[in-house]
Amino acid sequence: MITQIQGKLVEKTPTHVIIDCNGIGYFVNISLHTFSQIPDHEAIKVFTHLQVKEDSHTLYGFISGSEREIFRLLISVSGIGANTARTMLSSLTPKQIREGIAVGDVALIQSVKGIGLKTAQRVIIDLKDKVLKIYDIDETSLIPNNTNKDEALSALEVLGFMKKQSERIVEKVVISNPEASVEFIIKEALKNL
Repeated sequence: MITQIQGKLVEKTPTHVIIDCNGIGYFVNISLHTFSQIPDHEAIKVFTHLQVKEDSHTLYGFISGSEREIFRLLISVSGIGANTARTMLSSLTPKQIREGIAVGDVALIQSVKGIGLKTAQRVIIDLKDKVLKIYDIDETSLIPNNTNKDEALSALEVLGFMKKQSERIVEKVVISNPEASVEFIIKEALKNL
């Protein structure tokens, strides 16, 4: 298994890099996240994942070990291949993916091109416990204690909406807009109730 490559950067594009390592040129597929982090210096080091198939051996490169770890977790999910995982890491940062999985944010995962509702749900179901354990994340710390959220929930209850349904919708609004005012939360929730 090739776990990292260090050498001279020969070519850098948003989808791949070519690294010359002692006269051998390695073609390494990368995400946009890695592309944006790779310096344009001659000397470069990337962490890699080698995917072996019947008809090909493909190298995927990452700027950090933690990005590679998220990639490996993603490809362990049924229905997520290496290219889909790379697309996810191009659309979202590793931290966004980690936190999205930890809080069960289906909409965030589904926002990636090529990921449908069922696949997004499967990613969260399969990886939530692993992500919480590996990264030692406390779910409650990711959702800020929000008095505006509480006031909005009270107002929606007074308006006659079911508490459970209101909580779910308000939670989504607060996750996507942590600094939202009470009025904004209520207006967004009413659109979805």
